[in-house]
Amino acid sequence: MIDLNKMFQSGDWKAEKHIPAIEILEKGDKVKIRVSVGKEIPHPNTTEHHIEWIEIYFMQEGAKFPYLLGRFTFNAHGASTEGPNTSGVFTEPDITFSFKVKGNGTLIANSYCNIHGLWKSEEELKI
Repeated sequence: MIDLNKMFQSGDWKAEKHIPAIEILEKGDKVKIRVSVGKEIPHPNTTEHHIEWIEIYFMQEGAKFPYLLGRFTFNAHGASTEGPNTSGVFTEPDITFSFKVKGNGTLIANSYCNIHGLWKSEEELKI
């Protein structure tokens, strides 16, 4: 049996360009967060090497399973009918969104690089 946890790489986003950086921008009735890949060290965003998606989960204290807050896909990586890196259109793996929650928990961000695989990070949320 494959252990899914062993497929995810993690570390400090300040030293590794693939790790999603979670920033809690506002807390209260609504929580506003920003998740980006390549915050400190820019991640290449080319046809050949790019972040395909970011998923955000919230594991509420006492809950049995996490809640999927959102999955954000990045589809423009510079390719066009003229070939790789020719369109001038590149989506950046940087999202900001809000959600409502009652109670503390842990934010979990996963990202996928088309070359280097799965990455994750976590951030405690105290309301």
